[in-house]
Amino acid sequence: MVDRQISQADGLAAAPMMNEPAFDRDWFSKPADSMLAMMQRKRLAPADVARELPGGLATLRGLLTGDVAIDEAVAGGLAASVGGTTTFWLRRQGLYEACLGRVVDAVLATDGDAWLARVPVPASAGPVIRERTGDDSRRAAVERRLVFFDVNGAEAWSRRYGALRCETQFRESAAFEVNPGATAMWLRQGEVEAALVSTDAWDPDGLRAAIGEIVELSRIGQPVRFLPRLRALLARFGVALAIVRAPEGCRASGAARMLSPTKAMVLASFRHRSDDHFWFTLLHEVGHLLLHGGRTFVDEEGADEDGPEREANAFAADHIIPPDRRQELASLRPDHEPVIRFSRELRVAPGLTVGQMQHSGLIPHSRLNKLRRTWTWDEINPALA
Repeated sequence: MVDRQISQADGLAAAPMMNEPAFDRDWFSKPADSMLAMMQRKRLAPADVARELPGGLATLRGLLTGDVAIDEAVAGGLAASVGGTTTFWLRRQGLYEACLGRVVDAVLATDGDAWLARVPVPASAGPVIRERTGDDSRRAAVERRLVFFDVNGAEAWSRRYGALRCETQFRESAAFEVNPGATAMWLRQGEVEAALVSTDAWDPDGLRAAIGEIVELSRIGQPVRFLPRLRALLARFGVALAIVRAPEGCRASGAARMLSPTKAMVLASFRHRSDDHFWFTLLHEVGHLLLHGGRTFVDEEGADEDGPEREANAFAADHIIPPDRRQELASLRPDHEPVIRFSRELRVAPGLTVGQMQHSGLIPHSRLNKLRRTWTWDEINPALA
């Protein structure tokens, strides 16, 4: 794994005022920003809001991405769930669209074409972000990117996501073809999913004390059983767990990012879909959060390791096999029964022990793979709903 550190100066979009939001000519804020702020103030879970919206959770997610515009029905659902009035939410949508239009004008007048060449196209577009032709098509392309990435221009995008393209931050391996734009898309999708996870305030001491409890969940075989418990456990300590399948061109296994001073995100892609890889990645990202402060790390396959990566790798390995059991691991007979017995003593899944044995060169990668669980996406997807 390799870290790519991204400045947090820009952060996520600033939360708007609770009353009529004040907009200036070069700035826009989605109505979803007001919605999230009000949800946090009232401690509402996403399910509490979704049940009042036509279309439920899909509509809520669409508000976050900008794919859903607020109409009378949606405005009524927001008023019933988070507060305000139908008129407030309709006016909020109108002000947002007017300010968005001015920001689009500014981008087109300065670096529109260059920015379009750099920034990937979001996968979907909603009723506000329409496909057009000619100059309108160029305008819609800029608009779609601004809305999806929730940035107010090329400079803001570069601060938050552009470092993914910087060779000093991202050391690509010649063995892999990596598309930084695809990785930026994956990271942004993770932020959207994390916004739908209600958490308590960031508590690094509590999280560190709960690592053993986290690792023990690896003994549960089915994602539909362990992922809800893992998400709830991490949320107690201010960490939103997001799972997003990596798009083509993105070889990321995981990411760690502070979304705000009180909320962290661990993002996983289930790359390789095996238990040893998933749990090592999860612990690696938790290690970044605990060891490396508010820096952002996107861990992608096929690149050299630096100091923070080695530290996060050691953190993960030491919480799977404690240092005082490493010598015993090295002398362990590489057969099913001894490995299962040793794993049971450590209260970890046998697949994690096998992964450590293979990674350490104690056994070849062809040995004991029947003890490693590998899931299909049909098994993973129900746990993500």
